[in-house]
Amino acid sequence: LQDYSQMDPLEINAGKFDLSYIKLGGNIGCMVNGAGLAMATLDVLKECGGEPANFLDVGGGASREKVAEAFKIILQDRDVRGVFVNIFGGIMRCDIIAEGIVEAASEVRCVLPIMVRMDGAQVKEGKRLLLDSKLNARCVDSLGAGAAGIVQMVAQASA
Repeated sequence: LQDYSQMDPLEINAGKFDLSYIKLGGNIGCMVNGAGLAMATLDVLKECGGEPANFLDVGGGASREKVAEAFKIILQDRDVRGVFVNIFGGIMRCDIIAEGIVEAASEVRCVLPIMVRMDGAQVKEGKRLLLDSKLNARCVDSLGAGAAGIVQMVAQASA
């Protein structure tokens, strides 16, 4: 049994799309695939001086539509000032992740900084899609560089 009156509305909405989402108190939205990678991402963000706004695991085989819904849920949090996407594409293809991000961010006219660290299947295509979009997005190759980069981008945008 769940008492929906005790849950954050974003958590309820995420459940409708089979997304693991937990609202936290920070300002950097996180979209990650895999609970272990998500927890590591939150830890590294904190080490870099960032404050995660959420835990969001899209899972291993998410569709473009599921990724887009996940990204929109992150953007519905009024505390979010930037988004960090950390994906390891084994089963999950990086181009599908990129398509979902571009679709959602374009639909809601996102101007927030977006930092993307992804590696694995179709990574070159995924990075190309993000860099060719008109989003305020940067791609990096490591978790540490991504976490430090989004912390810096959010600080600059807030200054």
